[in-house]
Amino acid sequence: MASRPSRSGGLVERIVSNATLNERPAPTYEDVQRSAAFTDLKRRLRRFVFPMSAGFLLWYLAYVVLASYAPGFMATRVAGSHITVGLLLGLGQFVTTFVITQIYVRYAERTLDPRARDIRRHVEKARR
Repeated sequence: MASRPSRSGGLVERIVSNATLNERPAPTYEDVQRSAAFTDLKRRLRRFVFPMSAGFLLWYLAYVVLASYAPGFMATRVAGSHITVGLLLGLGQFVTTFVITQIYVRYAERTLDPRARDIRRHVEKARR
């Protein structure tokens, strides 16, 4: 007689099977989320993302405020050319975006990814 798949996606069957074999059930997402390793990973991510986001937001708001309240300054030509301070600051927004992306990629590769891999290995090992 074929068994019908359960609504729990097989979780109950795995727990019952593991309990029958006197094994611990595989860790759930909640277990991983409460772990010290995951908490450390989130803390490190937030320590990077929040200050970087706040810094970029301030830089962007400074550009908008200057464009709104100092149009003369923004229209100042640089070195007698047709390039203005506003154009340079606007292009600086794009440059800043690419620089922040590169900094984040390097940070993630060195700091976040190794910790995330360790957490994943731990979970996968526990499921075997």
